Amino acid sequence: MTGSSIPSASIPSTAGRSFLDLHCHSSASFDSLASPQSLIAKARRIGLTHLAITDHERVDVALRARDLAPADLVVIVGEEVRSADGDLIGLFLERAVPPGLSAAETAAAIHEQGGIVGLPHPFDRFRSSGGSKAAEQERALAALAAAVDYVEVHNARAYRDANPRAAAFAQAHGLPGTASSDAHSVMELGVASTVVPADVTDGASLLAALADARLMTSRASYLVRGWTPVAKVIQRVRGNRRIVPGMSMTTTAVDA
Repeated sequence: MTGSSIPSASIPSTAGRSFLDLHCHSSASFDSLASPQSLIAKARRIGLTHLAITDHERVDVALRARDLAPADLVVIVGEEVRSADGDLIGLFLERAVPPGLSAAETAAAIHEQGGIVGLPHPFDRFRSSGGSKAAEQERALAALAAAVDYVEVHNARAYRDANPRAAAFAQAHGLPGTASSDAHSVMELGVASTVVPADVTDGASLLAALADARLMTSRASYLVRGWTPVAKVIQRVRGNRRIVPGMSMTTTAVDA
């Protein structure tokens, strides 16, 4: 893993750089209540230039947010998708990738769109995701490494040794690293971010710039993270449930 890591008290404003939070969830996700409008407003307020909205198994709200975003903020359409081998993130997408495919198939579907593939929170023991389970299965984790373009080496919601292990994993596999908030609420947005000395316009330019990335690292509080179970209950009442393999991508949840 290349790049340097510094604490993130605030995001500086420097010309010729891109300030990116590459992992956050809007109210389109089954576990968040953050409206895309509020995420965009917060991103602008703290000086982000790029915001990736990576809802679980859907991209419809991210697509709308991209079209509505002001000129000083680039909304990257992303998705956090649960593959059969663990969670993956796709960035620079035009359509959702269905859950339940193998890691290789999921990555191929992302690359087919011109997107790039990230491995989020691979060693977070507090997640019930396939990614956290795969961390205990070396063969499965190796399959994930072979499928991805970068590793999320600092996730603001990951605790204990999850982030150091992710950084070591990225370095061992020669993959670049990113830092992201994984925000499920507006308050968390930007608490961790990635700064690159380049104007990011697509997946290729982002990957090229990650070699010189600075990782702005901080953590979300346990109190903020405790809001997620409440959000899940509210979304369930609203009819917004997680999309699972075999479920129509167009018949879930209410519009966010």
